[in-house]
Amino acid sequence: MIRFETEIEGDWPDGADALPERCAAALRGLDLEEALDGEVSVLFTDDEAVRKLNRDWRGKDRPTNVLSFPAEPVPGLPDDAQPLGDLALAWETCAREAAERGVAPLDHTAHLLVHGLLHLLGYDHRDGEEALAMEALEARAMAALGLHAPYDQPPAD
Repeated sequence: MIRFETEIEGDWPDGADALPERCAAALRGLDLEEALDGEVSVLFTDDEAVRKLNRDWRGKDRPTNVLSFPAEPVPGLPDDAQPLGDLALAWETCAREAAERGVAPLDHTAHLLVHGLLHLLGYDHRDGEEALAMEALEARAMAALGLHAPYDQPPAD
């Protein structure tokens, strides 16, 4: 089972803190082969904080919606205590993208959390085949949450 350490900074709406558990439950329902055990730190913050993380860790000096930082296994820790990694989400970018897509900000944030969690589990979207597989999992997780299909409209960079 994934355990979350969640920190909220800035103007995030009520209910953001419950999203990580809901998204993890949706992923557990997909019967992924990957272990859904471990710890994930989730930082709900603002564009400026994510811009700095993006600049410092990825060399891109701009905010983005979600950043995923997979963790390396820690020798000697049991599987269910291993860190899976860290996620950081930028409020202004998430809210703007939600408005552009015509969905509620927390619904869009749920998609971004699913997306980020899949990255922590080793999924990527660098090539067409990987991207299609990851998008299909995201769509199934969003359906399990009873939310919008995430790729009905073009995803943001």
